Amino acid sequence: MYLGIDIGTSSTKGVVVRADGSVVATAQRPHGTSAPRPGWVEHDAQDVWWADFLAVARELSAAVTGIQALAVSGIGPCLLPADEHGEPLRPAILYGVDTRATAEIAELTAEFGAEEVLARAGSPLTSQAVGPKLRWLARHEPQVYRCTRMLLMASSYLVHRLTGRYVLDHHSASQCTPMYDLHARDWARDWAAAVAPGLPLPELAWPTEVVGVVSDSAAAATGLPAGLPVTAGTVDAWAEAASVGVREPGEAMIMYGSTLFLVQVLDQVRGHPGLWATCGVRPGTYTLAAGMATSGAVTDWLRGLVGGEFGDLVAAAGRVPAGSRGLLLLPYFAGERTPLFDPDARGVLAGLTLGHGREELYRAVLEGTAYGVRHNLAAMTEAGGRARRLVAVGGGTQGGLWTQIVSDVTGLSQQVPAHTIGACLGDARLAAEAQGVDTATWNPVVSTVLPDPDRTAAYEPYYQHYRRLYEATSEIAHFLAAEQRGG
Repeated sequence: MYLGIDIGTSSTKGVVVRADGSVVATAQRPHGTSAPRPGWVEHDAQDVWWADFLAVARELSAAVTGIQALAVSGIGPCLLPADEHGEPLRPAILYGVDTRATAEIAELTAEFGAEEVLARAGSPLTSQAVGPKLRWLARHEPQVYRCTRMLLMASSYLVHRLTGRYVLDHHSASQCTPMYDLHARDWARDWAAAVAPGLPLPELAWPTEVVGVVSDSAAAATGLPAGLPVTAGTVDAWAEAASVGVREPGEAMIMYGSTLFLVQVLDQVRGHPGLWATCGVRPGTYTLAAGMATSGAVTDWLRGLVGGEFGDLVAAAGRVPAGSRGLLLLPYFAGERTPLFDPDARGVLAGLTLGHGREELYRAVLEGTAYGVRHNLAAMTEAGGRARRLVAVGGGTQGGLWTQIVSDVTGLSQQVPAHTIGACLGDARLAAEAQGVDTATWNPVVSTVLPDPDRTAAYEPYYQHYRRLYEATSEIAHFLAAEQRGG
C-alpha cells in the first residue's frame, strides 16, 4: 500500500494504492482560500494544510493496513515564512493567483535584467515567482521577515511536520525565481542573498527521494505508523502529471480544474518569456509549464449567476454550435498568467445580443478557455517543445464537452486515463517508485478525444479574433483593474 496526499487550492485529497496500481481508498476535505485584500490570496497553514492532512491521514490509515511509503504534494509555488521550529509566522502567500508583489517583480527584473533572469532561471519574473514575494515580505512586513528562518511550501511544510527535515524538492525550488539556477540545478546563492538576505535556504532533494520518516510525535497525531518513509514531495500539477505517466520528453498533461495547467516534459532547458521552465520530477528532466488564472472557476461563477445544475448546463451547451452563435469570451477574470503575464487583464464577453441565453454563455466560457489552451500550446511550440502526446486530467474531463471543445479548437487529440483522481494519485505513484516499484502499468488510457475537422475549421477565425480582442481591450481592462483596486 502506498499513500499520497495533496493540498489543493480548494480541497485536500488522499488515496491509498496497491503496488499493482489499484485504488484501495480515497478521502477528501474541502477548504477555501482567504483574500484579505484585492490581489491577495492566502491559506492558513495550520488550519488548512495541517488540519486537512490530519483528517485525511487519519481516515485513510484507519481504513487500510500495510502502508509502505508516503508522498505529499501541494499548491505551489507558495511562500510560507516560518521560524526556526517550522512554526508559521503568517498565512501562506499562494502561487500566481496572488499578485501583491507587482512592484517587486518590476524592481527585481530591472536589478538582474530580464534576459539574464530568463537565461539563468528559465522563467521570467511574474506573480508565480517566490523571489518577489520574499522581497515584498521584507518590505511590507519586516517584523515577520526578521523572524523568518524557513522558506516553506505546502509540501515541504508537511514534510517538516512529519519528519523534522527542512528540505525542498528541486522542482519547487526551480520556481523560486530568481533564486535557483536551472542549469546548475542548485540555488543561485548570489541572487538568493540579494533577494532574501540572511534567509537560510532549504536542502534540495528530488521528489522521488526519501528524505525522512514519520516521527513518533507525528505518528501519534496522524495515525500513520512511526518510521514510515516520506519522500520530498513536490507541486501539485507536477504530481498530477506523474499520476498519468507523463514523464518522458514530448509528453504533456492538460489539467482541467478551477484553473487550467499544462506541463510538458523536456530533456533540456527551453526557456520562453511567456512560459515557466522548471526542473522536472525525475532527475535529469525539465519541463515547460503554462497556467491560466481561471477556467473552471468561471463556469462556477456563471452557474452562480444563472442557476441550474452543471449537468443541465453542459447538456444545453452541447446543443449549441461551435462559436456559441457569435459570442467570444476572454477568460481573464483574475488576470492572466501564461503567456500574457498580465495581472490586470480582465474578462471580456463580446457579441452579446438579447437572443443569447445561458447555454450560449456557458459554451462561450468553455470555448474561451480552449482558445487560451491553444495560445499556450503555441508558445510551447515556439520554445521548441511541441507535444507528441497530450493527456487530459482533472474534474473538467467529466462529461466530455470541455475536452471535446479543446480538441476541436486546438486540432489535437487527448488521451483520458482510467483515474483522474488528481495529484494525490501521482504522490502515491512517486512513493511507490521511491520504494523500487515498477508503476508502468498504473492508470492506463481508457479513451481518446479526437478533434472534429469541421469544428476545427469553424473555430479558426474565432481564435484569431480571440488573440486580437485582448490587444484591442487591454488598455480598457487595465483602467478598470486600477479602478477596482482603488475601490
